[in-house]
Amino acid sequence: MILIGLTGGIGSGKSEVARLLVARGAEVIDADQIVRELQQPGAEVYNAMIKMLGQEIVSSDKSLDRAKIAGQVFADESLLKKLNELVHPIVRRVMNERVESFRDTDKVVVLDIPLLVENPRPGLDGVLVVDLDTQIAIQRLVEQRQMKVEDAQARVAKQATREQRRAIAGHVIDNSGDRQALESSVESAWTWIRSLK
Repeated sequence: MILIGLTGGIGSGKSEVARLLVARGAEVIDADQIVRELQQPGAEVYNAMIKMLGQEIVSSDKSLDRAKIAGQVFADESLLKKLNELVHPIVRRVMNERVESFRDTDKVVVLDIPLLVENPRPGLDGVLVVDLDTQIAIQRLVEQRQMKVEDAQARVAKQATREQRRAIAGHVIDNSGDRQALESSVESAWTWIRSLK
């Protein structure tokens, strides 16, 4: 198994890079997807989050209202820290279980971890960083996710800097170009990953 950490700031196109890696044969274990699974009604994190943040974070269909949660935690640094301390150990445990299921294979396993700088992961064979200018990322968040400019700027400001992400990179994918350029960059990254065997 080759174990790769994949990271990039919000709006960097990390999810698209993950999809392109899957198309090349990688197994992707997505931290955000695991969080969503753990936040389903009745799942491990669901009740703990309601206890921490209050009943108002529950939508009429019983799912957690991610916008309300983001509104609370991104406005309060200590609350965000408490939420991370609750969620991260559980997500890490589930990720570790999934990694172990590939341990004795020759698969490329990609851990899609948005906060890899903030939460370093031991045992990686390499780190792949998806990078682009923060102004382009903000523009894409506004255009593609219909975020307000101020919200996009606030989310970007809460994350590690480009320089911090690049400092942990074994390989950088520049996603400031078009789809064809991204495809080419991912192909180069795949060659790099395969060389780590």
